[in-house]
Amino acid sequence: MTHRFPTLVNGRPAAGLSVSDRGLMYGDGVFRTIRVHQGRPVWWAAHMAKLASDAERLAIPAPPPDVWDRDLSTLLASTPPDCVLKLVLTRGPGMRGYRPAGQAMPTRLLTASAWPAHIEAVAARGAHLQLCRLRLSEQPRLAGIKHLNRLENVLAAQEWDDPSIDEGLLLDAAGRVICGVSSNVFIYRDDALFTPRLDRCGVAGVARARLIGVAADLKLAVHETDIHLDQLLEADEVMLTNSLIRIWPVARLGGRTWDGPRVSAELRTLLDAQGAAGHLEKPAARPGCRVGRCSLTRLTVHGPTAAPADERRR
Repeated sequence: MTHRFPTLVNGRPAAGLSVSDRGLMYGDGVFRTIRVHQGRPVWWAAHMAKLASDAERLAIPAPPPDVWDRDLSTLLASTPPDCVLKLVLTRGPGMRGYRPAGQAMPTRLLTASAWPAHIEAVAARGAHLQLCRLRLSEQPRLAGIKHLNRLENVLAAQEWDDPSIDEGLLLDAAGRVICGVSSNVFIYRDDALFTPRLDRCGVAGVARARLIGVAADLKLAVHETDIHLDQLLEADEVMLTNSLIRIWPVARLGGRTWDGPRVSAELRTLLDAQGAAGHLEKPAARPGCRVGRCSLTRLTVHGPTAAPADERRR
C-alpha cells in the first residue's frame, strides 16, 4: 500500500497555495530538503539556521524556530520513520508586480515524500556523472542561497535520460566547476580537500558546511577556491554532498574513472555518526582543519585528461 504523505501550509493540512502567493508567481522564497532518519530530522538546527539566513538575505521575515518545531511534530506524526522532508518559506500572497507591496505575510509549507531507495546503492558503487551543457549565470546577490528560482537546475536535469547517470556536473561561463545539479562538489588532492567558491553562483548546502566541519576529525585542510574541469579530472577523489546523500564518491565522469574512495568513506561515516548522535549544531573548528581561500595553480593538468581548450582557465 502506498503511503499518503501529508502537507502542511501555515501549520494546517492543505492541498495547495494561494494563486497570488509570490513563491508561485515569482519564485520569491527559500527552501530546505532534509533527511528524516528513524523519525528524527537530521541536522535540523543547522537547516533552521540556513533557512533563516537565506530568508534574511531576501528580506523575507522568517518564523521563529518554535513555529517550525510545532509544524514538524504535526507532520512527523503521519510519516514513516525514514523519509524526506521539504520546507518552503515564501514571501506570501501579494499583488501583481515584482515589487513587494506592504508588510509581508510569509507562507510556510512542509511536506514529506518517500525515502529514495537508490541513495545507499550509489554510495556503495560510486556516482556516475555527466557534464552538463548548461552554464550557470553569475548573480552574487543570490549566490549561496537555496532560493525557489531553480530553472537552471531544471534545464540541466533534462539533459539526460540515461538511468545509469546519477548526477550532472555544472560549470559557470568561465569553465569553473560550481556544483552538481542537486549537490555540492569536493575534490581530494595532495592530502587536502578543495571545494568551489560559491560567491558568484551556486547553493551553499548544509551538508557542505557539515563536511567542512568534520574534516577536522581526519585532520584535513579544506580550501574554498576556483576549480576548473581539468583540475577536477586530475583529483585523487571527487565527492558530492547534500543532506540526503551525505557523501557520494564519484566513480565516473565521461571517460574518466576513479577506482574507489580515498577519504569519502571515512567522512561519510563521521557525518552519519554525527547525525545519529543528535549533534545538530555545527562542530567547532579543531586544530588541523584549515578552511580558507587558495589557488589551485599547482594542480594544472598536462596530458590526455586535460579539459578541452574552451573549458580551461581563461
